[in-house]
Amino acid sequence: MIVLTKMNHEKFLVNHLQIECIELIPETKIVMMNRSYYLVRETAEEIVQKIAEYNAKVQDIARAVKVIGQR
Repeated sequence: MIVLTKMNHEKFLVNHLQIECIELIPETKIVMMNRSYYLVRETAEEIVQKIAEYNAKVQDIARAVKVIGQR
């Protein structure tokens, strides 16, 4: 899950696997698979970067567990 900021500065977590699309209207609108949406302060580029960083962390953890399990 990634941390995003609503327009009222409230932080919240989003399951990035449930994001259907990101619209630029000019705010950033995150449309979820269930058709709900959030207007957020982050740019599309920042959101993509957060998702990439989260996925990299998950991959690192998976590799560490695999290496430890093989001992």
